[in-house]
Amino acid sequence: MKTLYVKFVVGTIAIMILSSILAFIISNSYYQQKLKPENDEKITMIAQSVTSYIEDNPQINLQEYLETIASTGHQLYLVDNQGKEQFFGAEFRDKSLSDDKKKLVLNGEMYHGILHFPQETFVTGFFANELQNTIGIPVTHNSESYALFMRPDIKLLFNEVHFLFGAILMLTIILSIVFVVFSTKYQVKPISQLTAATKSLADGDYQVKLDTNRQDELGELSQSFLRMAKKIEQLDDVRKEFISNISHDIQSPLSNIKGYTNLLKIETNNEKARAEYTAVINDEINRLSNLTEQLLVLASLDRSDNLMKKKHFNIGEQIKELVRNYQWQINEKNIMLSYTFPDIEIIGDPTLLHMVWDNLLSNALKYNQPYGSIKLAIEENEESVVVTFENTGITLSNSEIERIFDRFYRADSARTRTIEGTGLGLSIVWTIIKLHGGQIRVDNTKENHTIFSVWLPKNQ
Repeated sequence: MKTLYVKFVVGTIAIMILSSILAFIISNSYYQQKLKPENDEKITMIAQSVTSYIEDNPQINLQEYLETIASTGHQLYLVDNQGKEQFFGAEFRDKSLSDDKKKLVLNGEMYHGILHFPQETFVTGFFANELQNTIGIPVTHNSESYALFMRPDIKLLFNEVHFLFGAILMLTIILSIVFVVFSTKYQVKPISQLTAATKSLADGDYQVKLDTNRQDELGELSQSFLRMAKKIEQLDDVRKEFISNISHDIQSPLSNIKGYTNLLKIETNNEKARAEYTAVINDEINRLSNLTEQLLVLASLDRSDNLMKKKHFNIGEQIKELVRNYQWQINEKNIMLSYTFPDIEIIGDPTLLHMVWDNLLSNALKYNQPYGSIKLAIEENEESVVVTFENTGITLSNSEIERIFDRFYRADSARTRTIEGTGLGLSIVWTIIKLHGGQIRVDNTKENHTIFSVWLPKNQ
């Protein structure tokens, strides 16, 4: 199996090679279309100046003059009508040239070999040391007609440059590969660390360490991974805590039911005692029933939102009816209740939202202090309806607020542990509100009050 490191290195080198090939093809196309005609024109002008000087100075020694021109970095070929030929300068690698082309120049025409040869799309053709790859121009000296073929001596002019550019190219390729190997290792290292951290996480080790100082996508991924690991650790702690709590919440009623059932078997008990025992058994059965009902509701909400049956209803009237049902508990605990419920209609599932208000109001009562207060309010704006439950119960720390809607989580204070509950109610509330496209938030006021605020969109 190829590692990401090897794939990245091979891929980068392949991209470098492909880019070089494409750059070579593009540059050669540019040479063929643009530079090649310019080179042909430039060398033609040089050849014309040479022939003009020869024709204007018939007294010069033709051979000596052409040797001088050759020494300045040119290759020359001279032929007359009798076929006598002479070469000046560096030797041509390929001396083949058709008689037709020679006659063409001897008859007064010009031969543009550099422009028409080679036909391939490679700039290296310009460096072809062939007699065909020349400029041919007619020249007359002492009433004798000649054909002069000329081209630059590339080897003489650019030999050192060739070695320089060749060395630069090779060094560039070697250094590029070295840098790619090391830079790839640096880039892939966080991914390797993430792989190791993932395995540690799968083995239950949540104390993973990653480099989060990188200011790129990998650094952001590492930060997200650490947040995920922390969240998974919290969920695992909640799961363990829930198992402990739920075991206690189930075991305690079952023990009481078993104990009082055994007491009922004793025939000496009078009817009053038997009635008390029966009442206790019924209370414990109700506790178990409420627990299983909450678990079933949460499981149903998780499966899909198909159970939602939305319709128009008056949210103010719904909460008023709920308050009337809790009136006896409010009076029993001497709680002062105030509310503002305007007539506001929304679209939603009244049954599910009733569970939301029921949970929030029952919590406000359970966790309130004696002779405390509860304030309920409904407000609306153009887009949403805001329902608030404010009570004088216990205040929550920032860490508790962050986890208050986690499943099975209960605030870790001595007072909350004495109050019956499973920690599922607020999780159900959060899920129902999310299904309605809303939001819920918890805040502490300066007066040590707790406020639950629910935003619900008016039109869904």
